[in-house]
Amino acid sequence: MSLSLDSLPPALAKIVQRFQRAAEPKRRYEQLIWYAQKLPEFPEADKTPANKVPGCVSQVYVTASLDDGKVVFQGDSDSQLTKGLLALLIEGLNGTTPTEIVQLTPDFIQATGLNVSLTPSRANGFHNIFKTMQKKALECKLES
Repeated sequence: MSLSLDSLPPALAKIVQRFQRAAEPKRRYEQLIWYAQKLPEFPEADKTPANKVPGCVSQVYVTASLDDGKVVFQGDSDSQLTKGLLALLIEGLNGTTPTEIVQLTPDFIQATGLNVSLTPSRANGFHNIFKTMQKKALECKLES
């Protein structure tokens, strides 16, 4: 199944293309670490059970708020690779509407080539982070 990049939010499409250009797994990991390092500082106060992503081996936290109808995510993880996956999602999804986020399917991970490099528990973690972000986007929409 080939994914149409047009169906993705522009920022996410750009990230997918960036990963497609990184031919070998090592380069993709380096890119993930780069994203992790770019992630803004996450407030300690937000590291609460309500913001914790369930089903992840590492500690992952995500918050979502609405700014002018667009979702703004923040997050953190104690694992660099997981933090990279989280940062990739945050960068790719920030500034989109809750509806756009809820309609997305996580297939784009295959387009990045990362799915072949991820261990089963990391791939599962990615899905859990993605699902949590969708849930939080939906909550933002319901609260507005």
